[in-house]
Amino acid sequence: MSIARIPAEDASFRSKRARVEIRQALSFSDEDKAGTVQPHDDALVVTLRIGGCDVRRVMADQGSCVEIMYPDLYKELHLKPKNLIAYDSPLVSFNGNVFIPKGQIRLPVQVGSQMVEVNFIVVDAYSPYTAIVARPLLHTLRAISSTLH
Repeated sequence: MSIARIPAEDASFRSKRARVEIRQALSFSDEDKAGTVQPHDDALVVTLRIGGCDVRRVMADQGSCVEIMYPDLYKELHLKPKNLIAYDSPLVSFNGNVFIPKGQIRLPVQVGSQMVEVNFIVVDAYSPYTAIVARPLLHTLRAISSTLH
């Protein structure tokens, strides 16, 4: 995995008033494909800095509408039940099960150099992931997750 700057257009062809915005792009090289079966359409699983800790096995899911945190991560971050804010709306899992959340917690998430406050819904359920980040965070970061790219 590498971080690179997207090349800006040649400045000589733009008006002097045009603003140049340089963004970092997250990309993968052919070396990163080593040991994988191609082509693939696996879930995008990343490591993010949540609440000041590097958290592995975070799934980026643009099909979900809320950010989810599972009990193992909640415990690892040394959060207590008193830290939770009430969240009364039931959630439906990928397999159709309905869950009543334990509550909601707002934590800082660092992605690259950008820091964002994120509302995580804490769900007491099994998951191979520690957390799920969804459309709200991806939109805030102006990120596009694509298994093709």
